[in-house]
Amino acid sequence: MDRWVVRVAGLAVVVALVYGCGGGGGLLTLDRIGREDAPNTMTVQLNNSYTHQSSTPSWADGFERLFTRFAEDHPDWRLDLKIVPDEQSTQAQARLLEQARAGRAPDCANVDSFVVAQFIEQDALQPMDEHFEQNDIDGLFPFVKDVVVGDDGRLYAYWWATDLRLLYRRTDLVPEAPRTWDELIQAAKEAEQKDQKVDGYLFNGGRWEGTVFDNLAHFWSQGGELVDDQGRPIFNEGQNREYMLNTVKFLKETVDSGASPKRVATIKDYSEFESAAQAGTVAMFQGGDFQYPPLKETLPPEEFKKWEVSFIPTMNRNDPQRTGTGGWTMGAFSDDPKKVEMCAEFTKEVFVGAGNQVTGQLPTNPEIFNTEDRFQDPIYDTFREGLKEGEARPGVPVYPEISNQLQIAIGTVLTGEATPEEALDNAAEASMNAYEQQSN
Repeated sequence: MDRWVVRVAGLAVVVALVYGCGGGGGLLTLDRIGREDAPNTMTVQLNNSYTHQSSTPSWADGFERLFTRFAEDHPDWRLDLKIVPDEQSTQAQARLLEQARAGRAPDCANVDSFVVAQFIEQDALQPMDEHFEQNDIDGLFPFVKDVVVGDDGRLYAYWWATDLRLLYRRTDLVPEAPRTWDELIQAAKEAEQKDQKVDGYLFNGGRWEGTVFDNLAHFWSQGGELVDDQGRPIFNEGQNREYMLNTVKFLKETVDSGASPKRVATIKDYSEFESAAQAGTVAMFQGGDFQYPPLKETLPPEEFKKWEVSFIPTMNRNDPQRTGTGGWTMGAFSDDPKKVEMCAEFTKEVFVGAGNQVTGQLPTNPEIFNTEDRFQDPIYDTFREGLKEGEARPGVPVYPEISNQLQIAIGTVLTGEATPEEALDNAAEASMNAYEQQSN
């Protein structure tokens, strides 16, 4: 027999032994939680990362334990899983919205935090507040409640994991955290003088969502707003235009001054920052809280001690240090009250707190920082403090096109293909065209 066939056959045996097969005896299979012959069933759509099939071994092990315990505690329920590959999660959200409109959505599903508002607007999500303690809702960070609690005061999804953007710096090269944009540029240039092999400041500048989301903090800290109450793009109107021009000009200045290399216009992966830190070729970078654990694991202890995190610098010293916050929620689509309740129970028992402990992704309720062992490292006090100034992307249909156009604008400015004014005008015109097409 071909050795490849033997290996595949062996893997199948292992999978069968681990997850069970056939009949009603196995509590966990590749696409099911609970006994096959359980009297009640519910369909659940999850991102691959948040399952026992996660590509991160510790996450896979953690969710295997949580899923198995859930099945043991709810023997009358079978959860049929639809698992979405991580690289398809964005497209899956668009499909989920279409399925909800057509009445074909799964009973319970992962919903990206920045599209929750669209689902609420379409009456696609069922209220879940009666299945949560009021303290669990009231205790959420303000930016979380703004998204998941509707105008009627009801909870339409539970946002359980979030993140934030921060400034990472090597303290031997940048001893003090820069508070303003000017201080950041100055500190980057001084670091390059101390060590000529380092880039002073790296950030996402390539064409992808991270470039816009990360750098919106600079716009928000000035008081900028991307859209109005109707979801219409207004980032090129009135003071918002001034704030956005300030932001784009700042990014341009980092390159023009030599504080950042020209290649930031091609960076579209957070891992580039980690690689630069490991190679000792960067003094500062704007990244996410999720980069702290891998840096701690991969850098030699004496090198890791050099790194500290601080909040994102602002244009003016007294401006609030805003930060972009993303993350995932769980929402119920079924109109069956029992399934809505079970979706809420699944969310509470598997994801809220326990799921944060498995993944290390930040809780959305400050109290969980105190109760889960994983968050006792002092760095999480900084993360928790930063979340107080968290800002979520507007959950409006035109946001993806706004992001796309701002990605183009930032890129053309960084490469010198357009002035900030030209780039911003082009982005605003294209975004408005998209908005008007969606409105018709």
